Amino acid sequence: GVHRQILLASLGWFVGYQLVKRTEYMHAKVDRELFEYIRHHPVDFHAAAEKKRIGELLEDFHPIR
Repeated sequence: GVHRQILLASLGWFVGYQLVKRTEYMHAKVDRELFEYIRHHPVDFHAAAEKKRIGELLEDFHPIR
């Protein structure tokens, strides 16, 4: 009946919450390791000289008519 639906809905919410929490933890762990690696090896990750603006990336517009 209704009590079974409420039980399964709350169980599904709890399992989903735990899975999302674990996924966020794993992503945070990987990010932390990557940032630590970048901090110890700055030569491998040099910044670009200058970022291009969107107008520099697109071609000039020439109307057909």
